[in-house]
Amino acid sequence: MTETSPSTTAWLQRSAKDPGLLHLTVHVQPGAKTTACAGIHGDALKIRLAAPPVDGKANQALITWLAKTLACPQNTIELIRGQSSRRKTLSIAAGAQIAAMRAMLEALAAK
Repeated sequence: MTETSPSTTAWLQRSAKDPGLLHLTVHVQPGAKTTACAGIHGDALKIRLAAPPVDGKANQALITWLAKTLACPQNTIELIRGQSSRRKTLSIAAGAQIAAMRAMLEALAAK
């Protein structure tokens, strides 16, 4: 379960069970020329991935790109829903950095 606060969007929510976790909903477009954020797609953050959607390569590329973008270890990001779908939900263990990570993700969406 997640709760929505005034500064939380539909695609980025704070976990009600663990206040140090963020739940991020993304729409991925595998096979793109470069990996980058492409704004908002409905109620999800759209990410274009250079990796092909084969053998979990796109999922790993998504986690790697998010970890690099958010300057956090890859093991703090977990794919919790949508392993074989374009729509995915990820859990990010942000801990004390939750406000900074939320701000970074919202800034990506605004580009």
